[in-house]
Amino acid sequence: MKATYLNSKHKDLGGFMVDFSGWEMPLHYGSQLNEHNEVRTNVGIFDVSHMAVFDLNGEKQEDFLRLLLPNDIKKINGQNKAMYSPMLNYEGGILDDLIVYYLGNKSFRIVSNCATREKNLSWLSKIAEPFDVGIDFKSDYSILALQGPNSHKLIKSHIEKNISKFYVHNTDDVMIASTGYTGELGYEIICDQEKGIKFWNDFISNDVQPIGLAARDTLRLEAGLNLYGTDMDQTNTPYDSNIGWTIDLNDKDRDFIGKNALEEKKDSKKILKGFYTEERGVLRGGAEVIFEGGSGVVTSGTWSPTFKKNIGFCRVDKNCGEIGSAVLRDKKITIKFCNTNFLESLK
Repeated sequence: MKATYLNSKHKDLGGFMVDFSGWEMPLHYGSQLNEHNEVRTNVGIFDVSHMAVFDLNGEKQEDFLRLLLPNDIKKINGQNKAMYSPMLNYEGGILDDLIVYYLGNKSFRIVSNCATREKNLSWLSKIAEPFDVGIDFKSDYSILALQGPNSHKLIKSHIEKNISKFYVHNTDDVMIASTGYTGELGYEIICDQEKGIKFWNDFISNDVQPIGLAARDTLRLEAGLNLYGTDMDQTNTPYDSNIGWTIDLNDKDRDFIGKNALEEKKDSKKILKGFYTEERGVLRGGAEVIFEGGSGVVTSGTWSPTFKKNIGFCRVDKNCGEIGSAVLRDKKITIKFCNTNFLESLK
């Protein structure tokens, strides 16, 4: 099993370690509920160094990325910003979802999921070859996520400039970007492991709570953020995964991988919806969803610490109304459909 460079730190802090896609990672440090609430109300620190970092080099990086991704990298080229996009195969299926950062000097960085790192390296290298773009896989990098409403107070001591939304600060081999996976104000810090240990020790010594995978999942679900391999995979398109907004067709002359296939699939009969129930019982992935005139399946489900009710995502027929039911251990539970971002739909 693989381990991040902070593995011993997690164990020293009482982390309950589990196998996550072949990585030994902390599920929690004693209380998932406390960790979730700490991020929503204060600040917490995550070790996400199991994620994959790819730095690009070469003069045609923009041309490469404009072909690789359905979202158009021209939106951020020349600006200290980041862009979210799925990465598609030629059939329009989602190979992964990732964030691209502009690092300055016409250079970009890609951060993608851990379970797909080897597959992504092979795919990126293949597509990049005609552009003479190099893919530098930073397999030993550190990625820390400082998340929560009070994260800005802590991060200010590390850089001089003010950080606004989607600002990317890159200097001295440390990138600090206002991105995250919680729905809260937050920052992700990418650097080498030596600097990463200093950041980690500094935050922990300032009483920042370490946060495990369990709270990360409830936080991202409340914020309406998909988990690759759970809420979407290569059998899905952006249209049936609630991320159709990432398909940028403004430049009619731009070709990108999967574009032609998406033309035929844009009228997908399935959509990804949020749901919640006032009844007891968490509906997990795979649970059947039924409503008048259609059906579907739960992809993610959890008890929401913020809203004190059971919530989740489901992929259902487009004609779903406001109310349906789901099956939990042979019992039908009434559910209400809503937008996937519960921080907006249930506030």
